[in-house]
Amino acid sequence: MPERRNAVVMTETLPTVQRRTAPARQPYPIALDLAGLRCVVIGGGAVAARKVDGLLAAGAAVAVIAPELTPRLRALASAGTIEVAERPYVPGDLRGATLVFAATDRRATNAAVTAEARAVGALVNVADAPEEGDFSVPALLRRGRLTVAVSTAGGSPVVAGLVRDRLAGAIGEGYAALLEIVAALREELLAAGRRYSPDDWRAALGPETLALAEMGRLAEAERLLRATLDERRATGDGRRVEEPA
Repeated sequence: MPERRNAVVMTETLPTVQRRTAPARQPYPIALDLAGLRCVVIGGGAVAARKVDGLLAAGAAVAVIAPELTPRLRALASAGTIEVAERPYVPGDLRGATLVFAATDRRATNAAVTAEARAVGALVNVADAPEEGDFSVPALLRRGRLTVAVSTAGGSPVVAGLVRDRLAGAIGEGYAALLEIVAALREELLAAGRRYSPDDWRAALGPETLALAEMGRLAEAERLLRATLDERRATGDGRRVEEPA
């Protein structure tokens, strides 16, 4: 009998919101080169405007179709930066699209856009029902050409944003400047036939180098970077040839 009472207590204290099981599959993270590729955004509100800004940053050829536009989208259209059709979506609008964003406030319209995107072979993002789309847009942290993406596989955009904001405090603008130094040095060394392993680069990009970059002492950071690589080359610490990244 006591065991039965314990079982009842445990049942009553279960949370009202049950834990969801882990998704059967994880999304595949990828960085797409969209330069010059047609991307269509259906919708003209704030959500659509955020999608457009991200696409323009990637060099995409952006088309927006919506009966009403935010001031931001209207300004981009007036400048000729984006193509705009100020009308509701109609079938056939997605011809030639590589990516499609269904970002209206109408469920039926977003569903129709999703169906056409699949029919024309375009990948689609669905703002009001992410599980119906082919991809989600992660929370992004940009430092120059360095991009950090945080995704929760559609679980919670708010959590993704919180994690991104926490990372922003740890990854300062010094990383962007250091990345430019490393990229130029790497190109210089490869042209000279000098290749270094990932372990060599990790050793050269140690805490002291990163601290110097964060303080804006970039010349010192570069000198330390070069000195460490030279030292490892002289001592033969590195073993594995660098792979292109």
